[in-house]
Amino acid sequence: MLKQGFYPRYTYALTQAEKDRYMNKKKIKLNILGLSYSQTQSGAYALVLAEEEGERRIPIIIGGVEAQSIAIKLEGLEPPRPLTHDLFLSFAKAFEVQPLEVVIYKLEEGIFYSELVCVKGEDIVRIDSRTSDAVALALRFNCPIYTYEDILAKAGIVLDFGDSKESTKTTPPRPAGTPRSGSPLANKSLEELQTMLDQAVGEENYEKASEIRDEIKRREK
Repeated sequence: MLKQGFYPRYTYALTQAEKDRYMNKKKIKLNILGLSYSQTQSGAYALVLAEEEGERRIPIIIGGVEAQSIAIKLEGLEPPRPLTHDLFLSFAKAFEVQPLEVVIYKLEEGIFYSELVCVKGEDIVRIDSRTSDAVALALRFNCPIYTYEDILAKAGIVLDFGDSKESTKTTPPRPAGTPRSGSPLANKSLEELQTMLDQAVGEENYEKASEIRDEIKRREK
């Protein structure tokens, strides 16, 4: 029997009323819809999460490093050395800590607050996290992402992306963008592109690697 645990040294401090409220609220599952350049903040990116059974989307502004970490996992790229979120994955496995889910539990002054709900032995531990880090880890642990209705009511918007189910299955926009017409990649063979991809990953140039991967995928369709 798993025990519900709140540990101040690992997580944020909640009042008993807040604990009861979050524990009893109905969770709404979210999927990662895509990444794009932020139109409001230079050097930042917009992570778009979509409710699984609905049309509302939540755009969340995140940093470039976190966007890159999320994009790499979505693209299936394998860095030659572990990134920070990959290191956390190895660390958690080594100490038998298994994240069960990510919950975006609060929206305050435009900031989304998230937690990792983890199991360790018979205990469930809730760890406070930035939403961008929580999503990057959810991808690595293959665990679901949830939020609550009040947060969707505040921040949810309806975007015209066509069929929502199809949208969540397609490759999301990459922070690096995609090669435009006239790009030097268009003149490369698949073998040359694969060699360039391996080289870019080896040099940890993931921006270039994502462009090359997109070109390879277009050729293989």
